[in-house]
Amino acid sequence: MKPVAFRRAQGFTLLEVLGALALFSLLLLGVYSGVRTATHTVRSGEASIERVDQVRSAQQFLRRELAQARAVALAHTDKGDPIFFKGDAHELRFVAPLPGYLGKLGPQLQQLKLVPNGDGTSRLEASFALMPPDGAAPKSLGDPEVLVDRVRDGRFSYRSPDTADRAGEWRGEWSDTRAMPRIVRVALQLDGTTTWPQLDAPLRVDVAAVQGQAADLLQGLQRRPVQ
Repeated sequence: MKPVAFRRAQGFTLLEVLGALALFSLLLLGVYSGVRTATHTVRSGEASIERVDQVRSAQQFLRRELAQARAVALAHTDKGDPIFFKGDAHELRFVAPLPGYLGKLGPQLQQLKLVPNGDGTSRLEASFALMPPDGAAPKSLGDPEVLVDRVRDGRFSYRSPDTADRAGEWRGEWSDTRAMPRIVRVALQLDGTTTWPQLDAPLRVDVAAVQGQAADLLQGLQRRPVQ
């Protein structure tokens, strides 16, 4: 009888096996949860970095292009007056040269527009059209490029040039054919935790483009702001 008792002492009961399997399953579950949490954290961090880079790149692009806005007529009124800049709360148009490294040389008709995504958010798009030297209609350079996506709310506003007796005022629309705005403000509220620093981009006028045809465009930019 002793050998039989010895063999029984060396084995495992079914209850012990099930308990070991349960503990092993809990251990695997803990490891899986840890790996999943770490993966999610890494992906969230990467997405956050990409979002910040997107915002920074968009701001740099907007500031640079608006600063280079030229007094080149993008259209004309019914009376034949040239329109150098036109904008409202969700769309604006102006003419500026794009950097050569983008492969789009020469003055471009640029359009910035907040386009609804259909889910309560919008995207800020930039589209470009070549301004032919013969005065023909602008030629599109392809599909719009998305500068910033997942915008909950946003609007453009425009500050008029300063006068001799007062500072310029902010407007929600720009349709003045005699002058260009002094500053363009781009205010966005983004979806998620990333913030959009309010962008106030001053415009500079190309002197060669306005000589002899639009002196008013220079006057507003040359006056000193009222203290």
